[in-house]
Amino acid sequence: MNEVLSQLHARKSVRAFLDRPISPEARRAILEAACAAPTAGNQQLYTILDITDQAVKDTLADTCDHQPFIAQAPLVLLFCADCQKWYDAFAAGGCSPRRPGPGDLWLALSDANIAAQNAVTAAWSLGIGSCYIGDILEQVETHRTLLRLPEYVVPAALLVFGYPTQQQQEREKPRRRALEHIVHENAYRRMEPAELEAMLADNAGARPYGAWLDAFCKRKYNSDFSREMSRSMAEYLKPFLP
Repeated sequence: MNEVLSQLHARKSVRAFLDRPISPEARRAILEAACAAPTAGNQQLYTILDITDQAVKDTLADTCDHQPFIAQAPLVLLFCADCQKWYDAFAAGGCSPRRPGPGDLWLALSDANIAAQNAVTAAWSLGIGSCYIGDILEQVETHRTLLRLPEYVVPAALLVFGYPTQQQQEREKPRRRALEHIVHENAYRRMEPAELEAMLADNAGARPYGAWLDAFCKRKYNSDFSREMSRSMAEYLKPFLP
């Protein structure tokens, strides 16, 4: 296994950081790697917010499901799906552009997340850990105001970066699903209950599979934060709909 593959397999989420700043050179390397990512039509349909204001970090730590490590991270980047800048450029250039639609947003979300993952990979190669914060998709009204997001800009991925503590370095990475369950040949194959259990049972540990699955469904899928995320995304979508 070469070095790139080894790092991709080794990388894990880091939620506790050393009290060690990220140098300007490392920060720039991470951002340049993000901007080197594949992008639809070389449009770079994203804008990266570098959150340096401690007050904003503190607010995000509260609004993103009360996670203090967000405020403690040396580097906090928000990757936004940005359909605003091209629309503004077309309008300013007299091109009579149509309003951005759902397809434009989905393309921008892909662009933003690809760039974010490039940043994650680059950071890991420098010994810097990271963690995706999905809760940025909640509380649309609060985050739009806090970050001054215009109507055609949607947060895609919030990432925190820092040098991992010894405990975080030694923590075992959660195992991923077996390839035979994840990779389907040529067409989607809807799995039967027995295969779904075979795919997921490893997570149950010593607990009965049904009990674990029910608890996980309540804690994640049916949770208040998951419902709030869907509500917020519906609000973000409104400007893109006919």
